[in-house]
Amino acid sequence: MSQFAINLIFVGGSFALYIGIAIWARASSTKEFYVAGGGINPVTNGMATAADWMSAASFISMAGLISAGGYANSTFLMGWTGGYVLLAMLLAPYLRKFGKFTVPDFIGDRFYSSKARLVAVVCLIVASVTYVIGQMTGAGVAFSRFLEVSSTAGIWIAAVIVFFYAVFGGMKGITYTQVAQYVVLIIAYTIPAIFISLQLTGNPIPMFGLFSEHTNSGMPLLAKLDEVVRELGFRDYTADVSNKLNMVLFTLSLMIGTAGLPHVIIRFFTVPKVADARWSAGWALVFIALLYLTAPAVASMARLNLLTTVFPDGAEAPALAYDERPQWIRSWEETGLVNFDDKNNDGRIQFYNAVPSFEDTAEARGWAGNELTVNNDILVLANPEIANLPGWVIGLIAAGGIAAALSTAAGLLLAISSAISHDLIKKTLKPDISEKGEMLAARISMGGAILLATYLGLNPPGFAAQTVALAFGIAAASIFPAIMMGIFSTRMNDKGAIAGMLAGLLSTLLYIFTYLGWFFIPDTNMLANTADNWLFGISPLSFGAVGAMINFGVAFIVSNATDAPPKEIQELVESVRYPKGAGAASHLSH
Repeated sequence: MSQFAINLIFVGGSFALYIGIAIWARASSTKEFYVAGGGINPVTNGMATAADWMSAASFISMAGLISAGGYANSTFLMGWTGGYVLLAMLLAPYLRKFGKFTVPDFIGDRFYSSKARLVAVVCLIVASVTYVIGQMTGAGVAFSRFLEVSSTAGIWIAAVIVFFYAVFGGMKGITYTQVAQYVVLIIAYTIPAIFISLQLTGNPIPMFGLFSEHTNSGMPLLAKLDEVVRELGFRDYTADVSNKLNMVLFTLSLMIGTAGLPHVIIRFFTVPKVADARWSAGWALVFIALLYLTAPAVASMARLNLLTTVFPDGAEAPALAYDERPQWIRSWEETGLVNFDDKNNDGRIQFYNAVPSFEDTAEARGWAGNELTVNNDILVLANPEIANLPGWVIGLIAAGGIAAALSTAAGLLLAISSAISHDLIKKTLKPDISEKGEMLAARISMGGAILLATYLGLNPPGFAAQTVALAFGIAAASIFPAIMMGIFSTRMNDKGAIAGMLAGLLSTLLYIFTYLGWFFIPDTNMLANTADNWLFGISPLSFGAVGAMINFGVAFIVSNATDAPPKEIQELVESVRYPKGAGAASHLSH
C-alpha cells in the first residue's frame, strides 16, 4: 500500500470520527453551544482542555523552533507551561465561581459597564483571530504534505472540516471531539519519539534518551549535537542566551498571555462545580506534560537526524549528493517547504550557517552559501520519515498534526463567536434576541471568523509558533490584567479597567505592527524586524509583558483618580474570593 493511501486512511478515519461526534453531540441550546451544558466530567474536561491548549504551535512548531534555536527557544516551553499553572491556580476557580459564560461577560459585570464589555470583546477577537492564523498555517503545512496538495488547498480543507464540526456541535460537540483529538495527537507524538529515541540512544523513554549516550559515537547525545552544529557554523545547541531581558520578558509574555486566553478560560465553565474546575485544571496539566516533556527530546533528535542525513561522515567529508537524497526530502520538496539551490554546482547539499564568522571555513571547503532551506514547521511531521520509520507511523503523525491544529482552531472560533453573539449582540446591541436567534448569530459569526482566519492563514506573519506568540502577547497586554484586577482588587473601577485594556492593547499592537507590518500586511512595517532596531532589545514577540505592565499602571492611576466602584461590586469581589460568601456571590452575579 502506498504512503499516500495509508495517510488517507488515518486522516480520513479521524475526520469521520470528529464529524460523527459533532453530529452525535449537536448543541440544541445556547448553554450547550457555549459551555456544553455545564455537565462535563473533570477528567474528560482536562483531556479536552489539553487538546484545546496543545495547538499546532505545540505539536508542529514548538519542537521545530527548539530544534532550530536550541536552548534559547526553550522559552516557548517554559512560558506556556508556567502560564497554564498560573491560569489553573490564580484565575480558573474564581472565574468559575463568578458563573459567567465568557471573559467579556465577566469583565462587563465585574466592571458594571457595557463599554468595558465592548473593549473586552475587541481584545478577545484581536487575540483569538491572531491565534487562529497560526492554527490555519499549521493545518496547511500538515495537509499539504500528507494529502499531497498545495499549502493553500490544505488551509481551505482545514477550514471546511472545522466549519462543519464547530458550527454544528458548539462547545458540546467540540468537547467530545477534542477528547478524541487528544488521544490521536498524543499517540502520534509519542510513538515516533519512542522509536527515534531507541534508534539514537537505545533508551525507549525520549525525555531520558535526551540525556543518554548517542549509540553511534558513545558521546552524550547533547554533546554530540553541540559538536555537529558547531562544525557547521551554528552556535552550540545548549548555548545560553545573550539577551536575558528579552528571554525573561518573552517567557513572562507567554505565561500571562496563557492565563488571559479566552478559549482555555471558557473550558472551566463546562464542569458542574468550582472544585471540578480545579480538578480539570490538574488533569489538563498531566495530559499536557506528556507532550511537553517529550518535545525537547523530539527537537534535539530531529536536528541531529537532519544534519547527519546531509553530512553522514561529518562536516569535513563530502556532503550528501543531491541525486542520492532520501525520499523524505523529495516528498517535502513537492510542498515547497524544503528547497535546494545548488550554489556551487557540485551536485551536493551544503547545509550550514552562512554567517560572516564562518565564511573562511566554508570557502576552504568549497562551499558558496547555504543550499538547503528547511521550514521549521515541518520537523516534527518529517521526523518519522527522516528516521525511516514504518508507513503507519507517518500516517499516525499526519492525523496527529491535523488534530492539534483543528482542536485549538475550534476552541478559538467558539470563543470568537460567543463574544460576538452573546456579549456584543445579546448583552449590548439586541438584549431581546430569542435563544434561537442567538444560536443563529453564533453560528454565522463563527462562519465569518473561519473565513477571516483562512484568508489571514494564507498570508501569515511568521511560523505557526511565532504567530501564536503574538496572540499570547496581545492577550497578556489586554485581557489578563483586567481579569486579575477584577478578581483581586476591590478598588479597581470601570474607568481604570477600560483605560488599562486600551493602553495595553494599543501599545502592544503599535509595537508589533512597527516591525511586522500593519495588520501583518507584508512590506508595511516601519522598521526592519532585527535586534538592532528593537527598543532596549525587546522583540515584538516579547512586548506583551511590557504591554501588561502599561495596562496595570494606567488602570491603577485612572482608578485611584476616579470614584470607587459601587459597594455591591466590592462585596461581590470579596464573596468570589472567600468561600463563606459563595451563596452571596451566586446571588449577586445573576
